[in-house]
Amino acid sequence: MTQDAPAAGPRPLSSPMVLSFSTVALPLGALAVAVAVYLPPYFAAHLGVSLTVIGTAWAVVRLLDIGVDPVLGLIMDRTRTKIGRYRVWMMIGGPILMIAVYALFEAPKGIGSAYLIVWLLIFYLGTSILSLGHSAWAATLATEYHERSRVFGVLAAAGVLGAVVVLLIPIAAGHIGWTDAQGVRAMGWFILGMIPIVVALVCLRTPEHIAKRTSIENFQLKDYVGLITKPDLLRLFLAQMALTLGPGWMSALYLFFFTDSRRFSPEQASALLLVYVIAGIVGAPLTARLAMRFSKHRTLMVTTTSYSLGLIALVLLPKGSVLAALPVMFWCGFMAAGFDLMIRAMLADVADEVRLEQGQEQLSLIYALNALAAKIASAFAIGLTFPLLARLGYNAAAGATNTPAAIHSLEMAYIIGPIVFVMLGGACVIGWKLDAQKHADIRRQLDERDAVYAEAPILESLSGEPGIAVLAEDAKA
Repeated sequence: MTQDAPAAGPRPLSSPMVLSFSTVALPLGALAVAVAVYLPPYFAAHLGVSLTVIGTAWAVVRLLDIGVDPVLGLIMDRTRTKIGRYRVWMMIGGPILMIAVYALFEAPKGIGSAYLIVWLLIFYLGTSILSLGHSAWAATLATEYHERSRVFGVLAAAGVLGAVVVLLIPIAAGHIGWTDAQGVRAMGWFILGMIPIVVALVCLRTPEHIAKRTSIENFQLKDYVGLITKPDLLRLFLAQMALTLGPGWMSALYLFFFTDSRRFSPEQASALLLVYVIAGIVGAPLTARLAMRFSKHRTLMVTTTSYSLGLIALVLLPKGSVLAALPVMFWCGFMAAGFDLMIRAMLADVADEVRLEQGQEQLSLIYALNALAAKIASAFAIGLTFPLLARLGYNAAAGATNTPAAIHSLEMAYIIGPIVFVMLGGACVIGWKLDAQKHADIRRQLDERDAVYAEAPILESLSGEPGIAVLAEDAKA
């Protein structure tokens, strides 16, 4: 079966297809909250692991994990199988992640740094495979500037929904008489059961563009250097680091700050965090709509500034007042939903420009390098804050009493760090030039180039939907 190059541009993706494809973001979003907010305090308060060991383990893992994503990206970009490029990687990443989730959420008492480092490495390998494959697959499904905002907006909303569901678990656990530790373990079992379901759904229902192999693509060092030194990509990498470090810093200290400083109970703190996350379900699609109207980079600058103003308001609220904290938490969560969404959509646009310049696709590698920036930042989020609090005299053990000076240090760390880095992330895209008009011209040139191979064999998709085919891509000029 062959097909001529389309004359009128790509058709919008159907909503059912986008929704089914987005389900992989559910466990990834749930894990992002569970691992960043609940797992480190769980290790410290219930398994007796010191703050220094936890912070050191996370930092070591992130440093060891630095080379994983670029290697995965290189391999993914050159993967050719009968069932697709990214589909096979989703099938590999799912089981790896399941094993690591079980080992971390069912960790026995008495574990040390070796146990944490080994299983965190396996955990982040699994999440890297799924998140890289999912993001790159999404970018090949949606090729138009505004369509990408729509698709990545749905993916972001799905991730938020996964976080919301997992946040309901400790709240429900408290109502039925479970301990905090039992609630955290229940999160792990919920995520563990979700992973195989969503991976199977996406692999069976989503079409995939399979690249036609016109020649052997040998990776050259100059291509890698060209990526990491390309100004637009460098700006997005720096923005990703800042916008990961800011909220990640806040997440690492969230429970400590809201219970010891703001005088909320653990259940109230979880409920407020739930409001923060639920706001993202609304914020992600509306932020995407805003980007379709005013451009992605302007939307990113607006959301980062608004988020920082919300954090300032949070510390001025009366302590222990849930009603006063609710609108501020919703505001911050609404704005934070646009951070990762905008960066991933902008990366897809730059990846098209890279393919036009280099003559070959580097999409997975670009997302891998961006994930590398996020991993470095997240390592500092826990690797710096936990040892810093311990050094300043803060005691994280359950039932411990902290001095006013230790509480004040906690407050300063919680507010100042996130604001500085989030504002820096927004500043990284000031003067951005790759707008809708420029991207449309890039896509036009790519379509003209790809039309040379319009008679390439087209493999039928596994989705079973009529009229959807697995299209040939990656043709070199």
